[in-house]
Amino acid sequence: MVEYFTLILCCQLIGELLVSVLNLPLPGPVAGMILLFGFLLVKGEIPEPLAHLSDTLLNNLSLLFVPAGVGVMLHFELLGTELIPLSVALVVSTLLTIAVSALLMVWFTRLSQKNIENDRGADQ
Repeated sequence: MVEYFTLILCCQLIGELLVSVLNLPLPGPVAGMILLFGFLLVKGEIPEPLAHLSDTLLNNLSLLFVPAGVGVMLHFELLGTELIPLSVALVVSTLLTIAVSALLMVWFTRLSQKNIENDRGADQ
């Protein structure tokens, strides 16, 4: 299990390095996750120790939010003074996310229906 924890941390480190060297517009851990996903695609399966480690990390995920909660409490006064802009940003971004998700769902549904109709036409 230690080797897979090391693998996860190495993927995150390589992701951080790639983001800083290539000046990529995404967080280093996301780049590391993409690298780990690529490793799993090449391997063709999720090794049992990695699955067990992942389950353990997910079961204790709430502990990883403690630093973020401390940061919020540290800047609580600043959050109070910027309450209106933050609230507007949260509401607008939520509405945009819902709208984009709905549009994508409609688009993918139409695309899959066209594919089904094309398959039926090819069979006849």
